[in-house]
Amino acid sequence: MSEPDEENGEDHDGRYGEGGPPDGGLTTGEVARRLGVAPTTVRTWDRRYGLGPDAHTGGRHRRWTARDVARLERMCALTATGLPPAEAARLARSGESPVAARPRRTAGPQRASARARSRAGSGLRLGDVRQECRGIARAALRLDAAALDELLLTAITEHGLVAAWTEVIVPTLQAVGRKWETSGEKYVEVEHFLSWHVSGALRRATPHTVAARAGATTVLACVPGENHTLPLEVLAAALTERGVPVRMFGGALPVESLVAAVRRTGPAAVGLWAQSRTTASRPLAQHVAVMEWGVRGARRRPVVLTLGPGWAGQAVAGLARPSGLAEAVAALESSASW
Repeated sequence: MSEPDEENGEDHDGRYGEGGPPDGGLTTGEVARRLGVAPTTVRTWDRRYGLGPDAHTGGRHRRWTARDVARLERMCALTATGLPPAEAARLARSGESPVAARPRRTAGPQRASARARSRAGSGLRLGDVRQECRGIARAALRLDAAALDELLLTAITEHGLVAAWTEVIVPTLQAVGRKWETSGEKYVEVEHFLSWHVSGALRRATPHTVAARAGATTVLACVPGENHTLPLEVLAAALTERGVPVRMFGGALPVESLVAAVRRTGPAAVGLWAQSRTTASRPLAQHVAVMEWGVRGARRRPVVLTLGPGWAGQAVAGLARPSGLAEAVAALESSASW
């Protein structure tokens, strides 16, 4: 069992210690954040399905106990399996299992047991991660756009772009990826949905574009054939946050276009992303690294960073390969300050 959080009486897997929720219970907003839903969703479940707090306290604000929250967590888990909300609410209140509640005459004990395992295993296996990961994962599984946007922006605001990406967003994306890899194509829509909303959250959390400065711009692009842009998007956002001018060219930039972009911008640094070893190209990285511009006698070359797992085992002599987002940000910020 994980150690309790002394500040709010909660252990790290979302359950409460023996003292229960702080100050006699949680507010509706706090419950919503823990579950990864919008506060209006919690209120609707209360009003429509009777999943409100068991006990009522004085004043306008309702308080939710550990038992109340556990019931809502079950509601979330059941709806994530595809059960209609009304049926999920009935099971959450009664404590029945989905298999017991929906018997089939054709299902013998062995098939019923297999279906129970399937239901139980429909959630994402996140392991020892921040509580925010669980809320974001639940919102993604439900395809709840409003809740997902709110949770992502809250994580970025509270932890900063780099920590939110490394400790919250990446573990959740990896869990979703593992889920659809082991479930056929069943959860592809969840991965696409989550990636789209992460991209939107990064744009909303980023300050205005930094104006170009001579010799200080960073060019970011995926190598030809590479379409995984999300890691570059968070890198661009983190650099913009630090006042570094960035020119982002996104996925699968053709060689000729990359060369033209470098010549036109005269960047201090170029970051080339490759997710796969099949797309990483040492000749391309070497070519960009020897490009020159400027007046005779004061010509410059860009600092080239090979970014992403595709460059593993494809090291290019003389070119940096940062091990993570924080290292890439530091290296590119340093290049821009020359």
